[in-house]
Amino acid sequence: MSEYTKLRNCELFLFDMDGTLYLGDEVYDGAIALMEDLPNLGKRYIYLTNNSSRAGVDYITRLRRLGFPCEAENVFTSGMATGQYLNQNHPGASVYLAGTRAFYRELQSYGVRLVNDENGHTEADTVDVVVQGFDTELVYEKLERACHFLRRGAVFIAANPDWVCPMPGDEVLPDCGSICALLTASSGVKPNYIGKPNRSMVDVISRMTGIPNEKICAVGDRLYTDIAVAQNAGAVSVLVLSGETDQAMVDAAERKPDYVLPSVKELHSILK
Repeated sequence: MSEYTKLRNCELFLFDMDGTLYLGDEVYDGAIALMEDLPNLGKRYIYLTNNSSRAGVDYITRLRRLGFPCEAENVFTSGMATGQYLNQNHPGASVYLAGTRAFYRELQSYGVRLVNDENGHTEADTVDVVVQGFDTELVYEKLERACHFLRRGAVFIAANPDWVCPMPGDEVLPDCGSICALLTASSGVKPNYIGKPNRSMVDVISRMTGIPNEKICAVGDRLYTDIAVAQNAGAVSVLVLSGETDQAMVDAAERKPDYVLPSVKELHSILK
């Protein structure tokens, strides 16, 4: 049996984007060719991201601009997962969102009852739920309001646990996890993270597609989100060394990915 049998038997591939397929506007060598060829190889794919700062429709536009094939069914974000989670677990709840305008509109599309406007302004004194996203439009008022509500008993939900968002030139942006650390320090309340590594991201996709978890493969550059979500959900995991994680970090990890590859270009070679 080939060492890649389990990988080749996968029917659906979940791809992280930043650090896996591209970095900023720099598309990695072989990434577009892989995505274009997957249907020819009998494989389905979904671009799976923890980044809630953009809505699903925004990713379709961005991916197409970069040259990637993409339809609505090919995108699933932590923002979309958060909307589904709120509807299932807090139906009708009053929600304060500390996030981007795009995330605001995403939650609106799920019928979430938001108490603030797109800029974070609200006259409410208490709410049922505070939702924090990767907020690239963050202003102090949002932090103050979120802290206020959390200290008065609101449930704390966050779109994703990532500490940073990688950028070109070895730069990073403070991500949702870093913002949540500030809010936890000031309120004493810890969030329930919805995005990767929460297995619900894979479970929801499995129900949507009818493909069992063991036939799903998560591909990404982060051990604690992309790989952990696969391990938590009983899916196959492929770590690529094109982003945040290097070989030394893999060697030091207690739980190893199923496969470690230099980039998605090598994944293409294995699947062909």
